Amino acid sequence: MSDLSITDHRVESAWPGLSVFVRNKRLAHRDTFNPAETVLFVHGATYPSTATFDYAIDGVSWMDIMARAGFDIWCVDLLGYGASDRPAEMSVPAEDNPPVVDTDDAVADVSRVVDFILAQRSLPRLALIGYSWGTMIGGTYAGQCPEKVERLVLYGAAWMGTGGAISTGQMPGAYRMVDAEAAITRWCRELDDSQISTIATPAHMKTWTTAFLASDPEATRHDPPQARAPAGVVKDVQKRLLGKQQPYDPSLIQAPTMIIVGEWDRETRPEQGKALFDLLSNTAERRYVLVGGGTHSLLIENQRGALQRTVDGFLKEGWSA
Repeated sequence: MSDLSITDHRVESAWPGLSVFVRNKRLAHRDTFNPAETVLFVHGATYPSTATFDYAIDGVSWMDIMARAGFDIWCVDLLGYGASDRPAEMSVPAEDNPPVVDTDDAVADVSRVVDFILAQRSLPRLALIGYSWGTMIGGTYAGQCPEKVERLVLYGAAWMGTGGAISTGQMPGAYRMVDAEAAITRWCRELDDSQISTIATPAHMKTWTTAFLASDPEATRHDPPQARAPAGVVKDVQKRLLGKQQPYDPSLIQAPTMIIVGEWDRETRPEQGKALFDLLSNTAERRYVLVGGGTHSLLIENQRGALQRTVDGFLKEGWSA
């Protein structure tokens, strides 16, 4: 890793007294970048960036790969996830409080993180990659602040459509509890044995769930270990997506936008991404990509290279534009 510069930061949250964790990776010999080379990852509803975009498989994470390809790559753990602070409501029984950290809260913190990165690099804008719930966050932000978004990638785009949206179960209290079995069951949702065997080995799935659970410092207080995830997204999915209410206005997005989804994604299904694509009426360019043999967890599966190469190519098109 000596060829990479790795820096961790804390950015003040919109929630008073709390902060979010931000990580940057770049080539060690570079410290100036243009907007198209500067990229922020925003994670989904359950798993933090540090257990997805920066989860190392065979010694390298997606962030490592992008940094070595010349990107100034950043990720954020949203409030209540990973290495970020957790609201006080997540330290008492979940049923004591309503869902915390919803999409509006996340957008407010992403806005602060974007401004932090732009100030660090003296840039006017950057590229955004949103995954799952992160597509709702990124899509909302790109519509609210189009002047700050160079390019937009919506991977596993959460939208209305056949089969609903991100699986949430019943409305919980302030947060949800997720164990290894639940994570793997969700990963393999509606797949047969032959499909499961092609996406990842049982050993890989077990190793990843161990890393995910370790992202919550209180996970081992439970038997079996369980990680907490804020439930604000559950409220938003049930009231907006499942209630057929658009979570944001796609027509406000102006940046070149790519929607990318796995063929076997049962959380944010391909037809949902296509429905969103059709509503991108004011983007400078729009693209819809379907990756065969991948699920909602494509970024940590055997076909992750197809996802990485597709995103890399789309973003690099802006380097000389």
